[in-house]
Amino acid sequence: MQLAQSVRGHLPALRRYARALTGSQESGDAYVAATLEAVVKQPTLVSADGDTRVDMFRTFTRIWNSVPLNAEARDAATFPPERRLAQISALPRQAFLLTSLEMFGEESATRILDVDVTTLRALIDQFGRELADQIATDVLIIEDEALISLDLESLAESLGHRVVGVARTRNDALKLAAQKRPGLILADIQLADGSSGLDAVNEMLHRFEVPVIFITAYPERFLTGERPEPAFLIAKPYQPAAVSALISQVLFFEQNASNKKRRATA
Repeated sequence: MQLAQSVRGHLPALRRYARALTGSQESGDAYVAATLEAVVKQPTLVSADGDTRVDMFRTFTRIWNSVPLNAEARDAATFPPERRLAQISALPRQAFLLTSLEMFGEESATRILDVDVTTLRALIDQFGRELADQIATDVLIIEDEALISLDLESLAESLGHRVVGVARTRNDALKLAAQKRPGLILADIQLADGSSGLDAVNEMLHRFEVPVIFITAYPERFLTGERPEPAFLIAKPYQPAAVSALISQVLFFEQNASNKKRRATA
């Protein structure tokens, strides 16, 4: 009885993950049902004194990966926009969704996928590159330190995105944003002339919607309670892999949100 209650508590998250992974709720629920059947037949799949959530996702993953069709590459152009993200290679998609959608830590995600940490990180990087093939976007960098701006430019381009400009001041940022209308902004807060990247982004967001990632040595200056919220924040010094993963995360959820808006107004 206690195990049944524990398993039941994780079903909403498992259904959410299954939908994102398969591209449809109907297909996802079929795999969730198969997972529950497997646990009923073999209760030891879920450890009584372990992490039930990890065990449930691990069982689901084994079942989903056991179907050869799920590992096959399919032409994303033949699918409607809301399903194209589901056509990214299987393991990279799983690694990304487990860590970014379901917020599993690396240790738990490696247990679920039965890979080591190095492989997990490589899979997440691969997801970012394949995602860019689907929804590559124009990136504006607001950063006054030349070496950091070059590093960010390289990171964005390595994922398949296009850097349309690098701004060192608030005014430069506003001019570039008006000209290029970027699909993503990577912004520092404290800029070369003493101006604020946060102020520049706030002004841009009054004109058009765009996802923003702040990369700053002054994270406390972001915590103002003003727009833009919610936002993504990385403190300097940063790990390049963390920036790459967050770029993919922001664009993935931005795309999902856009798809939902289109369906709601259709």
